[in-house]
Amino acid sequence: MALLDKVIVVEGKTDKKRVQEVINEPVQIMCTHGTMGIDKLDGMIESLYERPVFILVDADKEGNRIRQWFKQYLSESEHIFVDKTYCEVARCPRPYLARVLRKYGFEVKEEAPVKGLVYR
Repeated sequence: MALLDKVIVVEGKTDKKRVQEVINEPVQIMCTHGTMGIDKLDGMIESLYERPVFILVDADKEGNRIRQWFKQYLSESEHIFVDKTYCEVARCPRPYLARVLRKYGFEVKEEAPVKGLVYR
C-alpha cells in the first residue's frame, strides 16, 4: 500500500464518509473513534511524522480534547474548524465542507450549490 502524503484526522466513520464525499485528491483519513488517549496516539503518531497532518474534529467537548492531544504531541499539525452551527463534521453541508477544505489547500469536488442556501 502506498503511503499517502496528507493526513486528515477525524473522529468517526460518518465524519470520514463526509470528507470522502467532498475531497478530490488522495489523502489518508484516520479515525480516532471519538476518543483520544496516549495509547491511541502512540499507535498513530509514528505514521504521522514528516507528513502534513490536519485535525478536523467536531466542535464539541470531545473534539476539543482531541485537538489538545494533537497540539501537545504533534504541534505541527494544522487544525481545521467547522462552524459551531453544524457542530459535527458529518452534519456539515457538502458545499460548506468543501469550501473549508479548499481554504486549507485541498482539492475538492465541484458541486452545484443549492439555490437559495448560503453557507458560511
